[in-house]
Amino acid sequence: MENLNGKLFKEMIESGANQLANHQQEVDTLNVFPVPDGDTGTNMSMTFTAGMNDALKVNSDSVSDVAKALSKGLLMGARGNSGVITSQIFRGLYQSLEGEDEVNGLKLANAFVNGSRVAYKAVMRPVEGTILTVIREASDYTLLYASEHVDITCRDVVAKLLEESRASLQRTPDLLPVLKEVGVVDSGGAGLCYIIEGFLHALDGQKVERNEKEASTVAAGAAMESDEFGYCTEFIVRLNDQSMKTFNENKLRERLEQLGNSLVVVQDDDIVKVHVHTLKPGDALNVAQRYGEFVKLKIENMQEQHEHLMDNAQPTQKEKQKYAMIAVAAGDGLTKMFEDFRVDHIISGGQTMNPSTEDFIEAIKQVNAEHIIILPNNSNIILAAQQAAQVLDDIDIRVLPTKSIPQGLSACLMFNPEVDIDSNVAEMQDAIAAVKTGQVTYAIKDTVFEGLEIKANDYMGINEKDIVCSVPDKMEATRKLLDLMIDGDSEIATIIAGEDTTQEQLDEIVAYAENKGVEVEASMGGQPVYSFIIGVE
Repeated sequence: MENLNGKLFKEMIESGANQLANHQQEVDTLNVFPVPDGDTGTNMSMTFTAGMNDALKVNSDSVSDVAKALSKGLLMGARGNSGVITSQIFRGLYQSLEGEDEVNGLKLANAFVNGSRVAYKAVMRPVEGTILTVIREASDYTLLYASEHVDITCRDVVAKLLEESRASLQRTPDLLPVLKEVGVVDSGGAGLCYIIEGFLHALDGQKVERNEKEASTVAAGAAMESDEFGYCTEFIVRLNDQSMKTFNENKLRERLEQLGNSLVVVQDDDIVKVHVHTLKPGDALNVAQRYGEFVKLKIENMQEQHEHLMDNAQPTQKEKQKYAMIAVAAGDGLTKMFEDFRVDHIISGGQTMNPSTEDFIEAIKQVNAEHIIILPNNSNIILAAQQAAQVLDDIDIRVLPTKSIPQGLSACLMFNPEVDIDSNVAEMQDAIAAVKTGQVTYAIKDTVFEGLEIKANDYMGINEKDIVCSVPDKMEATRKLLDLMIDGDSEIATIIAGEDTTQEQLDEIVAYAENKGVEVEASMGGQPVYSFIIGVE
């Protein structure tokens, strides 16, 4: 087809969303860090599925109307940096297509170039060798080609865009050395290639359908999006004698990934602890029971909890106050800590569950304040928070770039309700800059990172963005990390234990840190994924 109308564009969008969903796990595995939070594929797929859902509701054959709905759906559903950048690409696409019932190949090529430019502007410090590079190089080369072939069809534009995207993706390791060392291409760029692949299949009359098995995580996530993630299912299984010999943590994880999201699986000798958000908790329990007997079970209906909160929220809305703080955290202990530090609203999320732009917008609407301070507490969540602030530009919203829980907690400590907003922001940013963050988690694969050999299931000590040790023992990894983080200038260490850590283990690490001459503040945070989160000031 020479021109593109709204009907065909909807088929492209659905095909692109399905192609990405079918390959979501492959994109997740391209994560450079071997930690159990590689979620680029999941974030991009949930983002694009949200956009698709809005686009398919449009009762119009105008390409402009469909692009507008897609842009809005992507913007509200954007999760993680990759999701936000994807939303900005198609925001720029819509800007170029606005007012058009149908477009020719040259206009479509120009629209993708504008998408690239808008995406770059959305990122404060664009990094080459990422999805930004892929869309820029691919769209620029495609427009150059289209300009030399003025009668080019939309199908051929998308085919050229895919060809150049794939070529750019293969060059990403040359631009980001860490990609080359680990032996992967950029995950966000790979996700974008799958979307464009789906577009081309639709234009060739072969619209991609979702593979039930491969896309189950995204499908469950998309369905649970309106149900507050269905059931929060947690259990501990004690492995039987046979399972002790044959148990494979990765196989259990793969099976549970097909049933839901926000998955955490942790093994400690004969004990396996699982956390998953799923619409079918019974199926998750049936899978786990094959390995042994349950020690502990907890299933909570998150939709019911959400409706209860909503029912009670309306009549008890606070009077407008001067300040409100919003923070992102996962774990009962961490939630309590932020509440004690005067945070008004906690968005449940973190490494394995990045909140969407819409999650931030809903939180902002619930707090009633003249000035709102947001603490994302994760580098992969900052862009979504900033995007929410841009949507609600009639409210004074300050997004502080907290990249970790210790940074967020330190910022809270410096908040003073008696001074003006600018003074508060300045003091809180100074506090953020003074915090060193360390984390202990387990490796999900064998790899080599910056010369350090890492074995699957080893515990890694991560100092800021550097993996500094990888050893079989969790406590040893934590001690090694503290040795590197605490120096002669250190005064205070904040140590937060995760859900796989006992009070006795926390006490042992506290004693070790105190022997190094610092004051220690310790808490049971209950966070998933990270056995210990450490802040040093």
